[in-house]
Amino acid sequence: MARTAHFALHRCALDSTGPGSQGPQALFAVRAPWIGALIPKRWARRAVTRNTIRRQIYAVAWEFAALPDAAHVVRLRSGYDREMFSSASSPALKRALRAELQALFAGARP
Repeated sequence: MARTAHFALHRCALDSTGPGSQGPQALFAVRAPWIGALIPKRWARRAVTRNTIRRQIYAVAWEFAALPDAAHVVRLRSGYDREMFSSASSPALKRALRAELQALFAGARP
């Protein structure tokens, strides 16, 4: 797990070891990194802001093609200051999101 001021990245293996199994078994046929985003209304009230954050998460994750084959969930853990970013989807907010998400994914490398 990796953390920044506003985000947390959780990782879970795509293999399952059930009772009586001979070893890890693949849960899914496709062996690739899976990305999910969890953006609660508590921290991003406006839908425009939630969608902007979600799009930035997927765009930055796409840049980090070297992620291991696992399920990755990026969770927003605190809100951005509305005084600094008055617009719901401003270029300044997008730059701040991208920089923080790049630091998050860089810190999560295996």
